[in-house]
Amino acid sequence: MAVGKNKRLTKGGKKGGKKKTGDPFLKKEWYDIKAPSMFSVRQCGKTLISKSVGTKIASEEMKGRVLEVNLADLNTDEDQSYKKIRLCIEEVQGRNCLTDFHGLSLTRDKECSL
Repeated sequence: MAVGKNKRLTKGGKKGGKKKTGDPFLKKEWYDIKAPSMFSVRQCGKTLISKSVGTKIASEEMKGRVLEVNLADLNTDEDQSYKKIRLCIEEVQGRNCLTDFHGLSLTRDKECSL
């Protein structure tokens, strides 16, 4: 290595300095999840998504998400607590996400007891 060729030490350190870290939740929005009308409880939760930026629309990014909800919470019946319902977001109206049935599965402890 040639003497006097180390330019990084002579320039005075890094370029740009430190990047400011902001709160990532300031760039996000909350949406309410509405279960299908076949269940007794319609309001089943909330979900978080980044705000719309440029051509990336938040409501379009939301469609197709699959959620897993306990059936006991949807029907207020504790006897069905071992069943998990999968709901898929089909449509977004304002801050409400309308879902449709996507699947059903059993909890692990129930499967092991069978």
